[in-house]
Formats: sequence, structure tokens, C-alpha cells
Amino acid sequence: MAKKAKLKLYATSLAAATLLAACGGTATDSTESTSNANSGNTEASDNILDVQFDVEVASLDPQIGTDGASFQVVASMMEGLYQLDPAGNAAPGMAEKTEVSEDGLTYTFTIRDAKWTNGDAVTAHDFVYAWQRLVDPETGSEYAYIMDIAGVENAAAIMDGSKAPDTLGAVAKDDKTLEVKLTHPVPYFESLMAFISFFPMNEKFMTEVGANYGTSPETTIANGAFKLESYEPLATSIKLSKNEDYYDAANVALDGMNVQVIKDSQQAMLSYQNGDLDVVTLAGEQVDLFKADPEFINVQDGYLWYVSVNTQVEGLGNAKLRQAVAKSIDREAIVNTALKDGSIPADFAIPTGLANGPDGKDFRETADTYLAQDLDAAAALFKEAKEELGAEEFTFSLLVEDTESAINVSQMIKSQVEANLEGLTVEIEQMPKKTRLDRMQQKDYDMGLTRWGPDYADPMTYLDLWVTGASNNNGSWSNERYDEIVKSAQTGELASDVEARWEALKEAEGILLDDAAILPVYQKGSAVMIKSNVSGVDFHTVGVPRVYKNAVID
Repeated sequence: MAKKAKLKLYATSLAAATLLAACGGTATDSTESTSNANSGNTEASDNILDVQFDVEVASLDPQIGTDGASFQVVASMMEGLYQLDPAGNAAPGMAEKTEVSEDGLTYTFTIRDAKWTNGDAVTAHDFVYAWQRLVDPETGSEYAYIMDIAGVENAAAIMDGSKAPDTLGAVAKDDKTLEVKLTHPVPYFESLMAFISFFPMNEKFMTEVGANYGTSPETTIANGAFKLESYEPLATSIKLSKNEDYYDAANVALDGMNVQVIKDSQQAMLSYQNGDLDVVTLAGEQVDLFKADPEFINVQDGYLWYVSVNTQVEGLGNAKLRQAVAKSIDREAIVNTALKDGSIPADFAIPTGLANGPDGKDFRETADTYLAQDLDAAAALFKEAKEELGAEEFTFSLLVEDTESAINVSQMIKSQVEANLEGLTVEIEQMPKKTRLDRMQQKDYDMGLTRWGPDYADPMTYLDLWVTGASNNNGSWSNERYDEIVKSAQTGELASDVEARWEALKEAEGILLDDAAILPVYQKGSAVMIKSNVSGVDFHTVGVPRVYKNAVID
């Protein structure tokens, strides 16, 4: 393997000069600060991929993880029945063979010969254990509901406590044979099997480490391309090494990966220029500086960023006030000024490019748009809201994670709302992403700038978030008609009528946004720098956002 080439430095270029000036330093300063940022990367290697994250990894537990950063690391170490191929399609993983009954209600998977890093064979029992653990209310997984989305028998009854976890419609016929029974056909079932919540877990290992799982290399297990070498919760450096016991190890070119959590994009880019990073995400003015570079790429993500509104907070339960806030936001200005990374304004809840309908057209092509900026309407709605609430002034906090892009977006939202709605004050609270997620899950917030990435290619991956009582319905919004549509589209009459279902999903989106249950802001784009000698990093709009298994350093 050839020595990993350092990226040419731009010390004499306008881009570098501008970047260094923005950081308030000299070329010497940049080298020192880069060294500090990568102090955890002491292991020199020709064949280690160095990747930047702008947020910490929240959990390495496949049944607990909920965020894109966690998904990327977990998917590097673990593999489910299926995995995503470079084109984003579901391809066989632990399932060497799949048989489907004629009615589409029974899947029989043959588990390939594979090992865990503790030496145990991967078996059908590992999937049964993990899946039962996912839906067991005692686990408290925010993703438990996805088992019901997959249509697996008794999932809903187990989650509500009326049936025991061992009644789940997933049975190990023997070590090599997993039989899964569904309540109704699910066209995207195999795609779901590549999602981390459905990954297996070694029961013996989990019993040994218990609640400490995923807090260190010693308490983490792997059956995938890489294994954990260095990690502690909320660490700024994560090291992975190639798993030589992985069944497909011969096709894994990397010796390992280093993940550096660098939230400041200027600092991250300096590390990239210094040769300490192979993959880095740009933000703000950096995009203009480097977009002409041959190592620059722009990727459209499936993530929807939106303001989640806690409808149980006094004032925010008023739909007119929420609508006024939504219509006072200039989304074009946000994506063009605060982001500049290919993100697009979101006047929708279902992102563009997610899924095509029975007519072959993208959902957004034939659906309406909502809550576009309209300052006259915003002022009128705010006036009515004040009269209905009997107040002239309101102050609400806005939770945001402490990344550069989130902070920039939140500051623009604050300035726009306060300028356009006199009497409304937005107080920004910055915190690590995990803290924000915890606060919002506990409903300890007024408003929160958050995001959701699609788990599978269907509008339901978003719409089921906001049904009454859903685990991710942090704002506690509720609408009876909306719930009826979603339930019918999942398991009722609409589920078997493709055309009617598609139209009903458009109606559901309209109900959600006409009531301003959430305030969409933008659909994420990513501006990324990847070294010219690196190939095979796979970007996906659904499920795991980035997969590194196929990466190669030339």
C-alpha cells in the first residue's frame, strides 16, 4: 500500500490566506492548533482513514443509537441481515440466503458463517435476542417502534406491554435459520434490515457487560468490517481497526479508521490541509473558498432540519403563534448565508429525493408546499395569537447543539423571528448534541432545532414520527385525522391500495404543516473535502449516511 499522501497546502493561495486570517493565526499557529486537535491520533499508518465528525457519538449500542454519527460508527463495526451497497440498495449481509413466502408474510433467512470478535459464531439466536431487546419496554429504545413499521408480528403488543418480548414474530429454527413473520406485506422490509436497530447482538457478551456496553473497547463487540480500538463515551477521538475475522475481510482495503470530533469547521479544515484528515465537512464561507478545488464534492442528504415545538409549553400550544413563527423565517437566507453547503429551503416535511410514488414521480413533485415566509400573514397571525392568549410578549428558549452550522442557523432564526414578530424573544441554549437529545426526549424544552434522517425509502419514515404518543413526538402534538391516516397507511385499508395510500400521505403532510406541528427549516446538503487518493466512501440519503467499508487509500 502506497504511503498516504499529504494534501498540498494552500499557504500561498487566497483560500488559505483567507482561512488563516479568519482563524486569527499564522501558518505556524495553524500547525500547532492542528496538532492539538489531533493529539489522539498518535498511531502513524499508511492505510488508516482519518475522518472528521462535527458531533460526538452518542451510543455504540445498535438498539439504542439514534443519530447519524452513531450510525456511521456502529455500521462500521456491525452488520445486519442486509447491508447497503455503494448505490444504496439492500445487499446480503449476515443473510447468505433469503426466502419469501408467496403472500409476503414469512421471511426465512439463512445466516452465513461469520464470527463475533469474542470468537462466537453469529447465529439466528443473536437476531432474535437483539430484536426482542429492541421492542422490550425495559430497554427504552427510541427506535422500538421501527419493529412495528417492519410489520413483525406482535411488535406493537410487546411495546405496549400486553405481550411478552418472546412472542415477537422472529424465531430461530436452528443456529443458521431465522424465520420472521409479518402481519402484512412490507415492500421495504429488506431495506429496513440494513438499518442498525435490526443488527444482531451476542447475548452472552451483553449479559457479561450489562449497562456498560459500548463504553470502551472491552465492553464492545463486533461482527463487521472493523472493531473498536479506542473509545470512551463522548470522546473526541475514536479508533477502529480492521476486523480480520470478518467474513469479507479480504475485500476490506483499510487497516482501520480514526474519527476526530472537531466541531469548529475552520479548525477541521486546517487539520485537513495539514494532512491529518482525509475526509472533512465544510461549513459557511469555507464552501465558497474551496468549491473549485478538485477534492470538493457536494452531497444532497436526506436529513430534514426543523424546529420542534413543545405544544405543552404555554403559548406554543396555540397554532396561530406557531404558524406566525414559521412564516417569519427566511429559509432562503439561511441556506445561502449560514450554510452554503448545498442545503435547500424546506417548505415541506417529506424531503425531496426520498421516494417515488406509483406514478414514478418523486413525492415532492406532486405534493404541496407549506409555511413559506409571508411577513404580512405572520404579523396577522401573531396579532390573533396574542389576542387569544391574552398576552403581548413571549419568551421561548431554543435548544441547539454546539456545532458551527447549528449555531449559525439558530442565530439567524432568532434574529428573523424577533425582527418580524415584535414582542417575541428567542433565547438560544447551546449544548452538546446528546444533551439536546436528552432534554427534548424528556420534553424539557420550549423549541429545539433538530433533524431527522430517513431510515427507509418511504414517506412513512417521517410521518410516523408525529403520531400521538410516538416516542419521537417530542412536541406532544396530536391530531386524530392525522393518526387515522398514518395507521391505515401502515396496517389498514390504505396499506393495500398503493395509489390511495400515496395521496393520503400527502394529506397527512398537509395536516401536520398547516397546523405548524413542526417548523421545517432546510434539507441538508453536505460540502465535503475528500483527499484525491481516497475512494470508496459511500454516501447515502437513507439509513446510514456514510459507509466506509469500501474505502480505499491509493
